[in-house]
Amino acid sequence: MLLQLSGIQKRFGGVVALKNGNLTVNPGEVHLLLGENGAGKSTLMKIVAGLYQPDGGDFLWKGQKATFTTPADASHAGIAMVHQESLLAPHLSIAENIFLGREERHPLGWVNRAKTLDAARRLIEEHHFPLNAEWRVEKLSPAGKQLVEICRAIQHGSSLLIFDEPTSSLSDAETQEVFRIVRTLRERKMGVIYITHRLEELRAVGDRVTILRDGDTVHHCPLSEITNDRIIQHMVGRDLGTMYRRESRPPGEERLRVQGVTRKPILDNVSLSVREGEIVGLAGLIGAGRTELCRAIFGLDPIDHGIITVSGKPVHVGSPREAVQHGIALIPEDRQKTGLATALPISHNLTVANISKVSRLGWLLDHPAEKRLTADYAAKLRLRYDSPAQLAGRLSGGNQQKVVIAKWLVRGAQVFLFDEPTRGIDVGAKVEVYEVIDQLARAGAAILMVSSELPELLQVADRIVVMRQGRITGELPGHTTQEEIMKLATLHDCGALLGEHT
Repeated sequence: MLLQLSGIQKRFGGVVALKNGNLTVNPGEVHLLLGENGAGKSTLMKIVAGLYQPDGGDFLWKGQKATFTTPADASHAGIAMVHQESLLAPHLSIAENIFLGREERHPLGWVNRAKTLDAARRLIEEHHFPLNAEWRVEKLSPAGKQLVEICRAIQHGSSLLIFDEPTSSLSDAETQEVFRIVRTLRERKMGVIYITHRLEELRAVGDRVTILRDGDTVHHCPLSEITNDRIIQHMVGRDLGTMYRRESRPPGEERLRVQGVTRKPILDNVSLSVREGEIVGLAGLIGAGRTELCRAIFGLDPIDHGIITVSGKPVHVGSPREAVQHGIALIPEDRQKTGLATALPISHNLTVANISKVSRLGWLLDHPAEKRLTADYAAKLRLRYDSPAQLAGRLSGGNQQKVVIAKWLVRGAQVFLFDEPTRGIDVGAKVEVYEVIDQLARAGAAILMVSSELPELLQVADRIVVMRQGRITGELPGHTTQEEIMKLATLHDCGALLGEHT
């Protein structure tokens, strides 16, 4: 047995983050650690990695009681963590990052760059990683950076590797590469703890599962003995069937029309429409042009030609400012980088696009008005927060998404472009986001929703438009199947739809 945690407890002031954390990991095992945001997963793993110290419970490492007071202690013991956000030095090469702090040195003490580079090359080749030891880390994709962190862990002789949401920002091909690596580590008898919100990944890599809820271990078993529905029930504490069920309603007048929008070489003659009260799903594989279409509609990227019509009137959208003036809102894929000011309070995030509603004389901020407005929209969207002054970056993923939506509600938007609205948030929070989107639709808004999760689109959308290589390949009703969507998303010859030969 590599790791055994029993009754781990952790408090932060008066807040109980963990009250009964239990976990056992064996060599050659991939152990899935699941739970909603705030369940205690990250706290438990930070204790294992030496970032936090427990307030109670038993911590055994390789059969012996252990106390890691720093991450260096955990690293020396053989524990490494691949974080969701890369902690590498971007200005250094892959080789330099792999051996950072443990470089090959000349007898007189200075770094032997040639030996360091050769050692990194051997490590990369041994594991068949698609990397070049001389590349700079800042040029790598998220998947490439994760590979470098894995190389660091292997080079340091780690026995246990913790993956924290490793595929949250990866393409399908990159995700499959991560799966291959995890399986290889298992074959080498390393222990792996794998944290994910993407339940479709579980069967590809996992052996056993432990589920946390509200700081308590509520279930653990071999993965083969539990269904995904039961996993969700343990995570959220209620039956799956009671979580979310949307009823479609007849749509109203056309609110948004896109005609022949082209932006070479990304978008090619794209046309679609969305009506009041309607949720239109936008499906397609990575690189199909879905995000690019949303950016074009919102004025972030210029189009070569085409017409955008809002409420029956052609509009010029040359910038986000003009899009907002026409009632168009974008909830972007990366909410932390482009949707929120994470270092500012919740109240400022809600009013940043609506200063006139909370200011006097056009420039003096009315703090009481800002607080009232924040409280009003927080209640409407069931936002969970400590106070309007709480920093947006300290909210859970689902509550951050609600703040982004609230910002545009305050502005009075009527056309909402949702780009991967539930990426990186847990099952319970996803349901809350679905309910908010449905609430917008019931109030008459037009919703265009991009999602890579086909079950999500089938659950939420009234219609589904499918894209491939920057073109619309077809439209399906919301009650279609994943297979029908994938047929349109993977057509080898888009022109076949029109009887053409290309």
